This record gives sequence, C-alpha cells and structure tokens, in this order.
Amino acid sequence: MDCGPCHKIIRQVITMTKPLPPNTSRGKIVYFIWNNLPRFVLLIMIALIFVLYDTITEQTKIIAAKKAEEVKPEKPPVNTVLLTLAPKTITDRINLPGAIEPWTRLRLMAKIGGTIDEVMVTEGSHVKKGDVLARIEDADYRIALDRADAAYKLARNDFERDKKIYEKGVIPTATLDTNKTAMQTAKADYDNAKLMLSRTIVTSPMDGIIRRLDAKVGLQLAMGDPIAEILEIDRVKAVIGIPESDVTAVRKLTTVNLTVQALEDRKVQGKIHFLSPAPDTTARLYNLELAIDNSQGEILPGMFVRADIVKNRHENSIVIPFYSVISRNDEQYVYVEENGLSIKKNVSLGIMENWMVQVIDGLSVGENLVVEGHRDVENGQKINVIKTLNSMEDMGL
Repeated sequence: MDCGPCHKIIRQVITMTKPLPPNTSRGKIVYFIWNNLPRFVLLIMIALIFVLYDTITEQTKIIAAKKAEEVKPEKPPVNTVLLTLAPKTITDRINLPGAIEPWTRLRLMAKIGGTIDEVMVTEGSHVKKGDVLARIEDADYRIALDRADAAYKLARNDFERDKKIYEKGVIPTATLDTNKTAMQTAKADYDNAKLMLSRTIVTSPMDGIIRRLDAKVGLQLAMGDPIAEILEIDRVKAVIGIPESDVTAVRKLTTVNLTVQALEDRKVQGKIHFLSPAPDTTARLYNLELAIDNSQGEILPGMFVRADIVKNRHENSIVIPFYSVISRNDEQYVYVEENGLSIKKNVSLGIMENWMVQVIDGLSVGENLVVEGHRDVENGQKINVIKTLNSMEDMGL
C-alpha cells in the first residue's frame, strides 16, 4: 500500500498546528521567553538550592559554636601577686675588667762602672727616697778626686799669683786669661770627680718597693747596667679598656667604682687620671687609668678588678622586673590588674640594670603590674590577688 499521500497529509497538519514566529521585536522577545521558560525555571531552582545550602551550613556552624561556648567551663581565677608601679631611678652602666698597675715603675740603672761592694736591700724591701741601696767600690774614684783636687788647687794658686802680677803690668792680659781658663777647667774636673765618687753610693730616687734586684756583691757593672726595679704603690692605678662606643660617656665622669676580686671583692673608688687618645690594642680599646689610694699597701700590681661605669642616669622612670615581660611573636607585653581582670598591655623597653628594665611606653605610674602568675593568665581573665607590693625592694630579689 502506497503511504506517500498519508505522510504528506500528516506534515500539513503539523505545519498548521505550530505557531509561526512573530515579526515584531516585542513579539520576538515574548516568543523567546515562552519557548525557553522551562530552562529559566530550572536555573533559578538550582541557584536557590545553592543559596539554601550555604545558609544552612553557616547556621549549623553558628549553632555548633554556641553549644561549644555553653559547654566550655569557665576558667578559675589565677592566684597572682601585683606590684604597684612608682617612679624609680635606673642607671645605664657597663661592667668592664681591668688590672692594677703600679703608679710608677722605675728601672734604676748604673751611672758609673765598677764592682758592687755592698748591697743594702733585698727584693720586696720598702724604701724611702734617699735610702742607700748599694755601694760600688770607690777607691779608683777617690784617687781621681784627689788628683783633680790637687790640679785645681795648683791652677787656682797660679791664677791668683798671676793676677797680682798682672795688676802691676808685668804680664799681658792673654797670659792671665790662659791661667783663668786653666783654673776653671781644673775646677770642672774636680767637680766631675766629686760627682763620680758620689755615684758609688746608689740611692733610691723615690719611695717604693724593690720588685727586682739585679745588684749582687762582686758584680762588675758597666754604665747603663740594671741595678734594681722600684715600684711606687702607695697609690696605684687601675687600667680599664674602654670600647670606642663608650668613650664619649666615660669622658664625662670623674670617679668610677671598682671591685678588687683578690681582696674578697673589696669596693674602692678610682679617680679618672688619664684616658688614652688612641686605642692601644687590636681590640680597639682605649685605656682608662684610674688613680687609687693604697696607703695601706694591700692592693698589689697585677690584681684583677671590675669597673662599674655608670654612663647615664634616668630618674622618675617606670622600672619593672624583666621576668614580668612576655615575648611572643615579635611582641613584648605584660599584664596589669583592672577590676579583678588581667589586662594585656604591649610595652616598649629601654635600658636594663641587673634584673630591672625600663619601660619607655605602655605603662603608667599607679598601675598594678602582675609579677607572679602572669604566665598562667589570659587577657580579660579573672585573677585572685594574693598580695600587692608597693616597691621592688619588697620583692626580696
């Protein structure tokens, strides 16, 4: 059976039932929306599903957090000790090592040659200026003095005799001048011989102590040979190496407190005597010499000392124990007490002295600083105050 005519009839029916697109712009828009309406509805429903999911998730988190807060127990108050902040003086100081040196170190040398005939002292002897240390054999020098004395007397007598003759006009002036010169030369030789004889007695040129004695009986000396080393220690000097960064501050000082370690950490005071204008060592240290009274002679050369040098003094500063400062994540802070709660405060620190540190910014006079229990509290946590201290001296550190 031929179905061609049937198919033709069906296509005509379908064509007749499908609406034709409109020709106007408005009609085209309405036509587009109408034909795609199911797709738009589907997209809107998908978007609503995502929005509702996010909202439900956020609400679930909020509810869970509230339940956790309700379940979380409140921390009990932490026992603390407070320090009421008051103005205090703090010093910027350095503590440097040094050594004791004699005020004067003298190497006594022989002024003449000869054999040592007698030694009057020993090493460690205390001597006064002018005390006899040794004697050099003087026979040769006495003979030389006698010869010079005789020559001088002869020249003087010749000059006095020729002077009387000259006054009578018998001899010329040139002869008198020659005789006068001869007398003066003989006098100089006599004085020199007398001086050389006096040098056979070796005396101390100053008060001090014999550190080293080179002179021995029978020792043949030449001019310039060492006889003894004498130290002046009735006053001594402490020599301290000052770093170049502290030279300017040290120049302003007049005294420095010292501790002599060998004498059971005895405290003495040294007066600034001399500050080297140039460094004396490769460590770039400038030697500072401090004069110390040592009339009792107990401080000996070579003893070690510690110099407590106060570079600057800051008065009316806020000073707190260094251990009360907490450092975390490049942040320095402390806790203070306000209305029974611990309050965190960031601080800026200055100089330190022993266990104390200066607070430049962050705290005020009268605030109560938490000095014990501060590492167990959090910001805003209740605290139980066991004791309140009025000064750092009450801490017993």
